[in-house]
Amino acid sequence: MNLPVPRLSRVVLFSLASLATAGAALADPPAPPAPARPKQIVIISFDSARDISQWKRSRALAQRTGAHFTYFLSCVFLLSPETRGQYTAPGKTAGKSNIGFAASRQDVAERLEQIGLAAHEGHDIASHACGHFDGKDWSKADWLKEFASFEHIFENAYAINGTAPEPEGWREFARHAVAGFRAPYLSTGKALYEALPAAGYRFDASGVSMGPALPPTVGGITNFSLPQIPEGPKSRPVIAMDYNLYVRHSGGFERPSNAGEFADRTYQAFHAAFDAQYRGKRIPLELGFHFTLMNDGAYWNALERFAGEVCVKSDVECISFRDYVSRQDGGQKQATVGG
Repeated sequence: MNLPVPRLSRVVLFSLASLATAGAALADPPAPPAPARPKQIVIISFDSARDISQWKRSRALAQRTGAHFTYFLSCVFLLSPETRGQYTAPGKTAGKSNIGFAASRQDVAERLEQIGLAAHEGHDIASHACGHFDGKDWSKADWLKEFASFEHIFENAYAINGTAPEPEGWREFARHAVAGFRAPYLSTGKALYEALPAAGYRFDASGVSMGPALPPTVGGITNFSLPQIPEGPKSRPVIAMDYNLYVRHSGGFERPSNAGEFADRTYQAFHAAFDAQYRGKRIPLELGFHFTLMNDGAYWNALERFAGEVCVKSDVECISFRDYVSRQDGGQKQATVGG
């Protein structure tokens, strides 16, 4: 005889539903979202900023990668052989320079055009002083004289060289564009750091550090340092600047037959230094260059390869020193990704 299967009462159904609900409540809660990480910052700069072809090449690299660079300009390259007497370095006679002057008035005009284009594109125009003299023994007054020479020549470059027409707004731009400085030979002293705030500068990039380091702000000046990074088969530290790599690789003499090897070593060193921060604390990485094509352009070739890979990443920003300082001054937090 088959007995009928009893129906579950409403009480039993409610109890089962309550148990199911309780079971769900006791399950592990969803994991919280991963905390946002700051974007990796890379700061690429160029010293002296002379050759027109390298101005164009660097600007093209920026356009391909979305990077913004800092150009540390030597003001003697805004003086032609005929106008070189406009500059007098501390302790020198007029018209003296360790790095020469512009080739001609036309050369000056083309450089001024490149400066204007670069500034319009968002790049940072900064000071590398004028005659590239070692100022470690200069007084505060000497440095202020050098800064004043830079300011005068930069602002009046069109008029000094008889270059017409002067772009509308040039002088206003020149008076306010330059916020940063890098000392020739990275040679500094107490007097320099007394003179910088007095001259209205906001950052200095003349330092050297053991590795990537967050820049401190002291006396209103943010102090950046080129890091020493491991390089070569023995991973020996070297300042992350093309000239220092040039001396490391070939003793400061041209060896074009080894350019490919030197470029690859440089790229590997840059990328290893980048990866260490990208996977770690994400401290800004600074890299320095000149417009000179040492060892047949090995270091520029490495730069273009490196920047072409990292500056285009969504969680990387290749920005200028001025961009970085402006963010800090404005209280703007570093851009983040995720979260």
